[in-house]
Amino acid sequence: MKSVVLIGATQGTGRELAAEYARRGANVAITGRNAERAADAAAELSKDAAGTVTGLALDLACPGEIGDALAQVERVDRLAIIGVVRAASRVVGYDVAAATELAVSKVVGYTTVVSTLHLRMTRDASILLFGGVAKYHPYPGSTTVTAMNGAVSGLVRTMSIELAPMRVNAIHPGHLEDSPYWSANPAGLEAPRKQTLTGRLGTMHDIVDGSIFLLENPLANGIDLRLDGGRV
Repeated sequence: MKSVVLIGATQGTGRELAAEYARRGANVAITGRNAERAADAAAELSKDAAGTVTGLALDLACPGEIGDALAQVERVDRLAIIGVVRAASRVVGYDVAAATELAVSKVVGYTTVVSTLHLRMTRDASILLFGGVAKYHPYPGSTTVTAMNGAVSGLVRTMSIELAPMRVNAIHPGHLEDSPYWSANPAGLEAPRKQTLTGRLGTMHDIVDGSIFLLENPLANGIDLRLDGGRV
């Protein structure tokens, strides 16, 4: 039975990925910044699932606490780090605190999770890091987001070399019309939809499908997969 650890998976795409692995019979550990919320999400996901789901509290913005947060994880076959910190960061009027939280979460936090768990990972384990299409399509206020999503690609390169034969990949989702954030802000989807070559936006299921491919395909390694339907 596979042991799957999903960092930042109490809602949205992470939760859907956890549900898919639980349906497949895996032992899944999900994390969220709030312990009660993580436990509630795990209980919901465990209902009628072939596998088990456990909730843990973990904050990527507090890397010094990550080791203790993951202490009960004994073995890892699949690891995905999904946690999202939303922070507008314009150069003019730069929000240093928000930008620092994002940078620490996306680079130091991601790396600390992998460093903490790598000795517990099986030889054929795989790692998936979540970035975003702001890496390819900056927008006003995306200064730090764009930079950090670019940094995710750098982590894929160095981790895939350092941790070989473990596989390391990244996925960069576009706008997801059924995600919790965009479901609550549908007006912001009109322009991105017009910019896609397919004429449609993605769904969480689309990203789960791409994530499963990167985590499970034995030849998928060192990949930066952009899933946004193509952009004009």
